[in-house]
Amino acid sequence: MPVIVIANPKGGVGKSTIATNLAGYFSVQGYNVMLGDVDVQQSSYSWLALRPASLPPIQAWEISDGHVAKPPKGTTHVVLDTPAGFDGARLDQVMRIADKVIVPLQASMFDILATQSFLQKLIGRRDKAAIGVLGMRVNVRTRAADQLAHYVNGLGLPVLGCLRDTQNYVQLAALGATLWDVAPSRVEKDVAQWQGLLEWIRQ
Repeated sequence: MPVIVIANPKGGVGKSTIATNLAGYFSVQGYNVMLGDVDVQQSSYSWLALRPASLPPIQAWEISDGHVAKPPKGTTHVVLDTPAGFDGARLDQVMRIADKVIVPLQASMFDILATQSFLQKLIGRRDKAAIGVLGMRVNVRTRAADQLAHYVNGLGLPVLGCLRDTQNYVQLAALGATLWDVAPSRVEKDVAQWQGLLEWIRQ
């Protein structure tokens, strides 16, 4: 049972967007997926409340007082969303159960510098093969994308892909839906940008 953790101590980088859409992907594939939220704001949990019963199910993983317990029997995949300022004992606890960690990161130097210490902590706690960086709101053909790749590769980590800045994620989130719940023609460009990340998870 893979446990995929989405983490970055900086707020507003798209952690919940990645967590909800990844859970949606697993669900559409027929897996029994649980979406947990370590964030006190419970962003992902609130999103689940919007999800129509007609869509493939995603179960909520109740996490009381920030303590992460084992998921119920029958669960095949777990996706954990984490809060801004994620560090200390909570980070250690989640890292003990994480199979892979996805770090959403915007390409600006300010975001890179704000995340630098966190990435070093992850590298100290996990095998580098279990950590991947996902460029957020990045055009892959820009100098910013090259700058991000240069920095991440210098740490010995992979860039799993770059997701463009689009209203598709915003509009679907408001409906409790994901890229995988709508007609492929509507989100073709966005689905294509997920392929590197999904391949890395399957490895």
